[in-house]
Amino acid sequence: MADLTRRTVLGAATAATTATVSAAAASVTAAAAGAAQAATSSPQPPTLWQEFTRAPYTHPHIPYIARAGARRGARHLSRPRRVFHAHHYGARPDAQSNAAPAINRALAAAGRAGGGTVQLAPGTYRVDDVIRIRHDNVVLRGAGPTRTELLATKNLTELIGPYGSRYGGDKSSWSWAGGLIWLCPSARWDSLTTAIRAGTWPFEGWTGNRRDEWRTLTTLAPAARGSWSARVTDASRLRPGDLVLLRLADDADHTLLEHMAGGGPGARAYTWDDKTKLTSYVPYEWPVRVARLKGRTVTFERPLPLDVRPEWDPRLTTHVRALTGSGVEGLTLAAVETPQSPHLLDRGHNGVTFQCAYDCWAEDVHVRHVDNGFGLVAASACTLRRTSVGGRGAHHPYFCREGSHDNLIEDFRIERRTTPAPAGTQLHGINVEGLSSYNVWSRGDMRTGTFDTHRGMPFANVRTQITVENDGRHGGDASAGPLYGARFTHWNVTVTNERAGLVKLDGIAPYSATVGISRVREFDQIDVPDFSGELDGRIEAYGSPGAVRPRNLYEAQRALEE
Repeated sequence: MADLTRRTVLGAATAATTATVSAAAASVTAAAAGAAQAATSSPQPPTLWQEFTRAPYTHPHIPYIARAGARRGARHLSRPRRVFHAHHYGARPDAQSNAAPAINRALAAAGRAGGGTVQLAPGTYRVDDVIRIRHDNVVLRGAGPTRTELLATKNLTELIGPYGSRYGGDKSSWSWAGGLIWLCPSARWDSLTTAIRAGTWPFEGWTGNRRDEWRTLTTLAPAARGSWSARVTDASRLRPGDLVLLRLADDADHTLLEHMAGGGPGARAYTWDDKTKLTSYVPYEWPVRVARLKGRTVTFERPLPLDVRPEWDPRLTTHVRALTGSGVEGLTLAAVETPQSPHLLDRGHNGVTFQCAYDCWAEDVHVRHVDNGFGLVAASACTLRRTSVGGRGAHHPYFCREGSHDNLIEDFRIERRTTPAPAGTQLHGINVEGLSSYNVWSRGDMRTGTFDTHRGMPFANVRTQITVENDGRHGGDASAGPLYGARFTHWNVTVTNERAGLVKLDGIAPYSATVGISRVREFDQIDVPDFSGELDGRIEAYGSPGAVRPRNLYEAQRALEE
């Protein structure tokens, strides 16, 4: 863990600002010396950034997200050295044969060997089944998204069966779950698909279909949000490197939910009891690795996301076996082009989904003609890097739900749809919901869609250095509660069509930060605050996207650690 003293934090921030100013001054000609002098003193970092550098782990408006992503945000994610060539298992790049069984045999062989990279040669592979990555340290790798393509001929309804909603109604859960490339540990896959086929509509998270597959490792003493360590009652069942769940249960007065919303008067006055979908998401479950043990003091690889208080029965627990160290790289997944389904009736022409996965990734992956593009479902500490969604248009190009935390989606792109949207369909964009927290969307080019905060009170998420044609709409059932919890941050966002919805946060999200966004106005879907009274939202550098320094909040936080 990096030690962040006030001197090193402020020094790094000053150095970053000085470097930016020097670069600007160097580009000015001698004839513009007066302009150069002005450039050396501006732009100044926003007050919020200066405040953050003095309290990076506990700032009331900006979350600490420097360690989001696989292996704490590692720039280079090394793949296993042992290579399994898919053609040795019968995979052929032609339209005549189904390559899915051969690719899955190669992936299973790599898993049995303790890990490996399954290499796909250039070409187009027809796949008539789900491609399953279900073992640790297994990577599926193509020759690049323009050279290796998987052409998926079937959807998840055909391959697994109809998937109804556990909350009732005639909705299809394939509208927000599952992928035609599905990274999910073997036992969890088996339990999920067995339940779906039986029509019992399971929970999808870290503690099983009925959320009862866990046991207590130890209880915790009180600790504050932002602390890296906590005292435990008994450390005998913990080891450095273990992946554990921090489990916080709400109390009868819903003080945990109030805390997630910032704890202000609006949260205290809010009616929580009738938000049955939201309350079904609690207990809050946060996966994290144990970094160190010293006596009964446990240090984690990330700081605590919330306070740990006795009234929330704080525990470290076990969980279903996770998938770790696995990924997919260098390919395109294209579904056979079909018209987009009516809203919430998706059949499951879905792209790449991570479920009960930790320290996993996708890099250089493109998906086309899908209902839903890239999914994070009870997935944490995963990285999606240089990914894109294109083709006929998607319901959720990116979805992040069911308590997904600490993920990084960077250098992403949502392309303009290639066919008009059919009547009755819906477009969201970059989705987050279901108490998901500390996720980052960075350096995005959204030619369509919106910042779909989908109720279920996600909190402490960051969207930074993104350009968006804000033409989508948010969703979410009223019983899922607020759109936003506390510490949501939008930093350096260019809105190309001037629409405010779900981008300008100061009047809608509690204890939020809106820094360096375009000037926008309200039209189409208008956001209404869920909480009454003063929200204590902050806004700075309004109307100045691109000019705000630092430009990228995630990268600036990482620089403080280096």
